[in-house]
Amino acid sequence: MKDKTSQICIVTIIGQDKVGIVAKLATAMARANINILDINQNVMEEHFVMTMAVDVTDATIDMGQIKKRLDRIGREMALKITVQDEKIFKAMHRV
Repeated sequence: MKDKTSQICIVTIIGQDKVGIVAKLATAMARANINILDINQNVMEEHFVMTMAVDVTDATIDMGQIKKRLDRIGREMALKITVQDEKIFKAMHRV
């Protein structure tokens, strides 16, 4: 069996805290066969901030479709959702 190189992306979610954000995103990831590796979330006052590290190596849809689905969830739930390749994310957030 050939080893695959993992393709890790960082998903950032920002918006007003409400019930169902994590469930909606986790369901969308599972339906696309995207593995959630790590979740970090905080609620500061009423602001919800979450980052997810996800492995899209075995995803059943391409990155364009993933972004479209997350954009749709963002519109439905009034959230700002961004997806970046892990290497780009780390380079942008290096201190």
